[in-house]
Amino acid sequence: MTALARAVAEVAACARPWLAPYAALGQQLAHQPRAGQTVAQDLNGLLNPGCEIHLRAAALCFVAHGEMPKGEAYEAFIARTARVPTRDNLHDLFNGLVWLRFPALKRRLNELQAEQIARAGMNPSRGAVRDALTLFDENAALWQAPAVLVEALRRRDWQALFIGHRAAWADARLTLFGHALLEKLTQPRKAITAHVWVVPDSVQADRHLANTLSAEWLTATSHLPLPVLGVPGWWAANQAAGFYADAAVFRPLRPPGAAAAAGTVGTGL
Repeated sequence: MTALARAVAEVAACARPWLAPYAALGQQLAHQPRAGQTVAQDLNGLLNPGCEIHLRAAALCFVAHGEMPKGEAYEAFIARTARVPTRDNLHDLFNGLVWLRFPALKRRLNELQAEQIARAGMNPSRGAVRDALTLFDENAALWQAPAVLVEALRRRDWQALFIGHRAAWADARLTLFGHALLEKLTQPRKAITAHVWVVPDSVQADRHLANTLSAEWLTATSHLPLPVLGVPGWWAANQAAGFYADAAVFRPLRPPGAAAAAGTVGTGL
């Protein structure tokens, strides 16, 4: 079984807890005839007539990566044509699934990227806003959780977060949005870390963040680093004594200014 076929099977079976938001899409994908199909064709088969994803240019579809003209930026091409260049790999499979599951938020991210490209052009350095947009797109997780958990994570108090308040996780909801994050978790490792944005309870995360997201909000709002395999119920190994004592993964909060002094932009991990 290829890595792509295995990923489709895992999503369809909801074989990992973090795949739950994408399970329905995976089940539809698993029932499609896949022999000879590209990932773009697979994803287009999930676009329901009457429920299309509309960008400003047209209804969205997935196309072969080679359709994007040389020299045109990926996000600018999507904004101009409503076509998402898609390769036959895990990264682009998960990107497509996130488009289908969170269309409003993905559309807003694309609009903001395209605006930045139109304003500043293509440069070797993306700049702070495009870096923040890319980080969100690739590695974000959306977290609705009791305040006691959020405050423990802000303090990097891992013992309180995962042991002292472990029961409170029953009232928390962590949704992985970043497609690179989902791809990394096809081979789970303890150190895999999401950039978490806290979402208020009782809101629909896709619409809420699509309405909230702006260049100013994203660069002014701090994310929180969370090693996702520490989440109770997500990985059997985190039940072992001493799992959270691994300081190489569960690092203490850095003093203010420590990252800048070291010449890096830190995430707290």
